[in-house]
Amino acid sequence: METDRYVIKQISIFSENRPGRLAAIAKALTEENINILAFSIAEADGFGVVRALVDKPKLAYDKLTGLGFNVAFTDVIAVKMRESPGGLYEIAKMLANVQINIEYSYAYTGKEGGVLILRVDDADQAVRLITSLGATLLESRVFQ
Repeated sequence: METDRYVIKQISIFSENRPGRLAAIAKALTEENINILAFSIAEADGFGVVRALVDKPKLAYDKLTGLGFNVAFTDVIAVKMRESPGGLYEIAKMLANVQINIEYSYAYTGKEGGVLILRVDDADQAVRLITSLGATLLESRVFQ
């Protein structure tokens, strides 16, 4: 199975946790006509990590690093999730049963329905196992 088509390039932006930083990031992406499809923010010790799925990850990386932001790519996968009580449990249990560790996750509801974005130990192995168990993964092209 070709797993590459399911691995999505997420950008992670590291920044001081202070007023105006998210606005600066959003402005930079707007200037390049980059669409933010999903994002989350985590905070630790005065710094924040903005994790985002954007439609032009390479352009976003170039723009933000050019402005002095520390940016990295991270491989994530997107699993379609039932939008009702127990939807998250089904996916989390499936992954636990095959010993796939979820490092972090965030979710959104869009035209595809409920979608769980996952950072896992081994994206290729997760793709193979998740599809073999009958779950639906979104292809990376959905996010471009």
